[in-house]
Order: sequence, then structure tokens, then C-alpha cells
Amino acid sequence: MGFSFKKKPILGMNQRVHRGNLRLFFGKIYFQWKRYLIWFLEQKSFTTNKAAPTEFKEKYPISVFKHSSPIYRKLKDVPMYLQENKKVNLSIAISKLNGVILQPNQVFSFWYLVGKPTKRKGYLPGMQLRNGSFIERTGGGLCQMANLIYWMTLHSPLEVKERWRHSFDIFPDSERTLPFGSGATLSYNYIDLQIKNTTKQPFVLHLWIEDDLLKGEWLTDIEIPFLYQVYESYHGFHAEPWGGYTRRNTIRRKKISKDTKEILEDVLVTENTAWMMYEPLLESKMDSRRNN
Repeated sequence: MGFSFKKKPILGMNQRVHRGNLRLFFGKIYFQWKRYLIWFLEQKSFTTNKAAPTEFKEKYPISVFKHSSPIYRKLKDVPMYLQENKKVNLSIAISKLNGVILQPNQVFSFWYLVGKPTKRKGYLPGMQLRNGSFIERTGGGLCQMANLIYWMTLHSPLEVKERWRHSFDIFPDSERTLPFGSGATLSYNYIDLQIKNTTKQPFVLHLWIEDDLLKGEWLTDIEIPFLYQVYESYHGFHAEPWGGYTRRNTIRRKKISKDTKEILEDVLVTENTAWMMYEPLLESKMDSRRNN
């Protein structure tokens, strides 16, 4: 992975705004109730049906794309018990999501299916990013599930209807295997991950934990005639006029015919911009060591 440094940003980046706790509190309430209203008005479009585990391979034998990610990571100043708790939180979320059937024209909503992660439901305190730092919050760590589902969806014909990115880059890359900014963040319930099935065949989400890995795949009943290649076309660090650095990249996706190997599409997926909470030279040195 190559890096570049630029004095001026490619795109405009506003000065960081530190909002007061009161404004954040009432803003969150407003957007949560706005989401509840949308759920009520559009409830018929959201999927809630699930397939039994015994039906997965029998009715939906085609694995469209499979991926896994380690649950435990070495992160500076993050207590390991929070990662142990994250595993518990992920297991509870899996019980709500595993086997969900996404029929044509239906929408998958992470929070509509999982619900509010509360202590009463068994969720434990986990790590949650907030305003450039991390805090302990009940249900923390579920973003890893959103990251997995989002990445798998980019390798399928399903359409990402709603996805949010992190505004801050907290830690230098630690054995990163996917492009920066290829995940999805969550916050109940207004920051959601939503996926729409715009095809004519059903898809089933299969999720599980094995050997301290979070694993998942999209299943279907008819072979997909295409494969998808997701790649990073640009990556760089930018010194901002307000002070500090931002990390930016561009992610694109190729749609390739399985029969002819012809590239049918090469489209923009997303452009990511995040304020860096560490020195960019540290990341550059780490990348240099990995390449040697």
C-alpha cells in the first residue's frame, strides 16, 4: 500500500467542531425518534424473516462471498476485558441476524433486527469510538459486525442503501488486510447499516464465531454470473489548514464476468476522510517495515 503526503487537501475539510454534551444529547434523541418514525412508515419493506440453520446449505447452497475478522486485536490503551465483552456482544447480535432472509425489494437494517443493545438483554460494556477517542458503552464492539457485513455486501450484487464511516482514525494500522475506510460504523439507531436486495433472487446472511474469528457469508440459491473486486485507487495523508492531519482514500469496485473475465463496470464505492489522532509518519514507518 503506497502513501502520499500533501500540504493542501484534495477536497475541502472543515475545521473540527467540538459540540457540547447537551447539544449531542438532544441531537441524538431527535435523530433516534426520526428513525423510529421511518421504521413505522416503512416497516413493510424491512425484512424480519429467518431461515433455520438446517436450511442454509439445503435451500441456499451458493456462497456468494465469505469473510472473517479476528475478534481480539492489540490496541494501545484498550483493556483486554473490553474485547472479551465484545465477543459476548457479537454473539448476542448473531442470534438476531444469523439466517435473515433478504427477499427481492426487501431492506436489511442492522438496528431494526438487533434492537437496542441493553444490559437487560445481556450486552456488556465494550469499546465505542466517540469524538476521536474511545469510551466504554454497553453493547460496544458491534461495529465489527457491521464492518464484516458491509465488506461482504460489496462483493455481492446487493445494494448498500445506508452506510456511515468513522470521522476519526484513532489507531495506526495493526495488520490491516482490508483498505482503510472499508468498514461501517454504528450508533443506535440513527447511524445504521442498511442493504437492499435489488435482484430477483433471495439472499441469506450466515454469521458465526469460530476460533476467535467473526465469520460470515452471503448465501443464495442461484449462481451469480459475476464476481466483484474491491480495491483502493488512492490513499494519502493531508495537512489541514486548521492544524492536524486527515487520512483520505478512494475505494472502487470492479464487476467482472465469470465466463469471459471481462470488466463490466468499474465504479466509485466511497471516498473516505477521517481526522487522524496520531502522527502520519508513525503509520508511514509501520508500513515501510511491513514492506521490508
